[in-house]
Amino acid sequence: MIDLRLLREDPDRVRASQRARGEDVALVDSLLSADERRRSSGVRFDELRSEQKALGKLIPKASAEEKAELLQKAGRLASDVKAADAEQHEADEETKRLLQQLGNLVHPDVPVGGEEDFVVLETHGTIRDFGAEGFEPKDHLELGEALGAIDVERGAKVSGSRFYYLTGVGALLELALVNAAIAQATEAGFIPMLTPALVRPRAMEGTGFLGQAAENVYHLEKDDFYLVGTSEVPLAAYHMDEILDADKLPLRYAGFSPCFRREAGTYGKDTRGIFRVHQFDKVEMFSYVDPADAENEHQRLLDWEKQWLTGLGLPFQVIDVASGDLGSSASRKFDCEAWIPTQGKYRELTSASNCDGFQARRLSVRMRDGKKVQPLATLNGTLCAVPRTIVAILENHQLADGSVRVPEVLRPYLGGRELLEPISK
Repeated sequence: MIDLRLLREDPDRVRASQRARGEDVALVDSLLSADERRRSSGVRFDELRSEQKALGKLIPKASAEEKAELLQKAGRLASDVKAADAEQHEADEETKRLLQQLGNLVHPDVPVGGEEDFVVLETHGTIRDFGAEGFEPKDHLELGEALGAIDVERGAKVSGSRFYYLTGVGALLELALVNAAIAQATEAGFIPMLTPALVRPRAMEGTGFLGQAAENVYHLEKDDFYLVGTSEVPLAAYHMDEILDADKLPLRYAGFSPCFRREAGTYGKDTRGIFRVHQFDKVEMFSYVDPADAENEHQRLLDWEKQWLTGLGLPFQVIDVASGDLGSSASRKFDCEAWIPTQGKYRELTSASNCDGFQARRLSVRMRDGKKVQPLATLNGTLCAVPRTIVAILENHQLADGSVRVPEVLRPYLGGRELLEPISK
């Protein structure tokens, strides 16, 4: 959530942010009104309680005649105090409810618009000309089936559409990717983490996934648990309700977890293969930093993602995501999109988001710098979303005979193997 003081001091900035996101601007005025009611009712309650305490001291010292009158007044005052307390609680709850609906403030450099209004910041690598090499590229599913690496038919039989099995070299390729990603993150100073896949409502709500993203979250109603769509959720909640020493920041974690997404609203989109699925594994970077260092950390996360994709030999572009496509928690987000030859376009493989103090306020994660205690900043960045990375590797590194070159960075984790070869010609 944003700082209420900022809302009071500069409501026009918050309105502009809401407008850029394509969200309800009137929410700002409703929140200002609720906050004013909360503050005034709090003052009223404090005044009545003070009067009640003062009266309580007078009653024992009063004469019999005065005492009867004072007791009557005390009764009326007790009723007023109870009503003021109820009003204060109601106003406080209304303020919290509205504040939870407000997205993070959009960074001033973010391009304004919807999903297609991003700005390309950088392009890396060379797109292969398969025509010049004398063959038509196969898509990842055709390649994966020939390699004995992907089985979507049995995935659908067992679990339904958008589920799959990774088999043989496909399973080995996932393990190689995860190990290589964790190795890079560890070398960069991240603490490796295996995180819970089930979290309580506060963790999911605190990271901002029960707002506009709620339709894509799996909820186990009987136990009131949520299945995470990213290890960002348990990593953000790891230090919930804690105060961290500023001199120990940044704290960086690399979480590996299964991820679950309903993919609501994507009917008929990316249905072939394993690009858009309901369950997948992912290595996620997460940072707790001093707010003053948040923008620099955002760039560092992006640099680590670029290092990873370059090491895999994938052509990719970096985009500055437009305001309407940010998600509620991020003030700014950079995506790395890899070239997918059979689609003829770049597709998202990684994201790096700066959430400033938005998640930290919701989860009560603070830092102590001397005597000052304040919310810190949280950031997250995907290092390896496994299925999409496999898609990009198979399609970009395929050869005419259907075999696939193994990127050099992965070879130590595949027994030195340089090629993945079809199981039958």
